[in-house]
Amino acid sequence: MGESYKVAVIGAGIAGLLTARELQREGHHVTVFEKASKVGGNWIYTPRVETDPLGLDPNREIVHSSLYKSLRTNLPRQAMSFLDYPFLKKEDGDDQRTFPGHEEVLRFIEGFARDFGLKELIQFGHQVIRVELVDEVTHEWVVESRTDSMRESKEELFEAVVICTGKESEPKIAEFPGRDSWPGLQIHSHNYRTPEQFENKIVVIIGNGASAVDLLKGISPLAKQVHVAVRSSFPMLRVENYDNAWQHSMIECAHKDGKVVFQDGAIVDADVIIHCTGYKYNYPFLKSNGIVTVDDNRVGPMYKHVFPPSLAPWLSFVGLTTRAVVFRVMELQARWVAKVLSGTVELPSQKAMSSSVEELYGEMEKKGLPKNHTHSLMEAEVEYASWLAAQLNIKPPKRWKELTVVSIVKGVVQYGENFRDTWDIDKWIEEIDSSD
Repeated sequence: MGESYKVAVIGAGIAGLLTARELQREGHHVTVFEKASKVGGNWIYTPRVETDPLGLDPNREIVHSSLYKSLRTNLPRQAMSFLDYPFLKKEDGDDQRTFPGHEEVLRFIEGFARDFGLKELIQFGHQVIRVELVDEVTHEWVVESRTDSMRESKEELFEAVVICTGKESEPKIAEFPGRDSWPGLQIHSHNYRTPEQFENKIVVIIGNGASAVDLLKGISPLAKQVHVAVRSSFPMLRVENYDNAWQHSMIECAHKDGKVVFQDGAIVDADVIIHCTGYKYNYPFLKSNGIVTVDDNRVGPMYKHVFPPSLAPWLSFVGLTTRAVVFRVMELQARWVAKVLSGTVELPSQKAMSSSVEELYGEMEKKGLPKNHTHSLMEAEVEYASWLAAQLNIKPPKRWKELTVVSIVKGVVQYGENFRDTWDIDKWIEEIDSSD
């Protein structure tokens, strides 16, 4: 056992729970701050939605979860398992499916928190309003939090802080001329729960990711028409499977009389526009003197998506990366942070970490990739997970190389939007595991 520090973890979703477990294993003293009354983060379903359905009003009451009622996982449960804690089908469980519904995921998360004694570390109902470095020499951080019942906020001091607040709470909205004066209903998928309100309506969905596909499937049986605006044709989105759905290029503009004009020349008299356009990273509580910034969804500078070089290892982020088997990646990141803090794994010098960040930015520029792709692993997932595993002396199982977001997307394309029920992925994964 190496060094032991007093560490604050912000958030008790998957990233926060994994981080708390790994920090505790390394002998650190952990306090987790969670504004909800239970663990699970974005996997806690609530029928509540925000007062501003587009999420633009800074004074709106913020609802953390983006779950809709019908949501099932895009990844099989084998890809949501941890190294020593598999996401098994329970014989007496309510949901035996390989791609389960969100309730089953929450049960798994709650079981993980219970079995590792993590709930005792969590201050529930505590919203963090400020995280700030107050002493550079002793790397002392203040975490200011408040509860609904507190008249005044409270401050606590820590030697390190790990931010695990997720990335699906601050909606990103599509931009097009006439958006703000268009008279119909506009909502972001963050505030979609069930399809009833779209009965007999003409609905425009913007986006071609997983939520757009799910919403098309949920809304089309009730709606009069559904028009999907996409930047690029994505094989998972198949409007030809519906007799009341059409695919278009992006919105050219929207008019005050309710008409929506698409770049392909089509014009629709729509009632509703749903933005399935993703989320922004947002850390309103973090006061870092401008060291950590968010620029077009690039959180930076961030060594290997985890440590800001000049504040490492005393400030870190777990769960920034996207387009990956995220549970696996977050577990490795959490373990890395805990071992770096205890001194059993070393970081490079600040200069070397900064150079590594600049190198990544330079490579992205050469490839013409926008800043908002910075934390997207996609093709780099295996390389990144293997790099983290090497830091931790973990031998990556064969499953890691085969069961990736890229391979899942290929399966989705092959089996179509009902892939969760038509793809015998269990058999494929068994074959991978038996050849390891």
